Amino acid sequence: MNQQWVRTLSCLSGAIVASLILLAPTSLRASQVVHLAGYSMGTVVVNTGQRRLYFMLSDNTAIQYPVGVGRRGMAWSGDAYIDGKYLKPAWSPPDIIKRENPRIPNVIPSGSPANPMGAAALTLSGGNQYAIHGTNAPNSVGGFVSHGCIRMYNNDVLDLYGRVGLGTKVVVLP
Repeated sequence: MNQQWVRTLSCLSGAIVASLILLAPTSLRASQVVHLAGYSMGTVVVNTGQRRLYFMLSDNTAIQYPVGVGRRGMAWSGDAYIDGKYLKPAWSPPDIIKRENPRIPNVIPSGSPANPMGAAALTLSGGNQYAIHGTNAPNSVGGFVSHGCIRMYNNDVLDLYGRVGLGTKVVVLP
């Protein structure tokens, strides 16, 4: 084989492997479509007890994502709407977190290891400073871990970010 052919083959095989890696489902991606009824297409439903978020694809099917939810005494339920969409957001800790940790800065910049918002954030209406967001601690997804926010794997929150718009209804169940 001549060197040009080997170089081309090597580049092609690398591109194929890279493509397969990008397409392969991983534990960090939502990959399950499930039956769920009772909500309109486009609605986001968070089942706190199950630690799952559902994005309604139709009136009876949804994409299911694993999430971290509010810990004991900090979980909430009710209806809200997405009122902000942010990629790589900075984070301003809410008052309750500032009281618990007075040394925390007023703003933690995007990309900082101390910023818990991850790759994207979808802020929720109601003035409670809650959001659906990514995380810098992926092992927290699936637990009762937050001050009321909904934590997702970064790949999953980016997927959801692309599916929802401002005004999307969010239903949080106990």
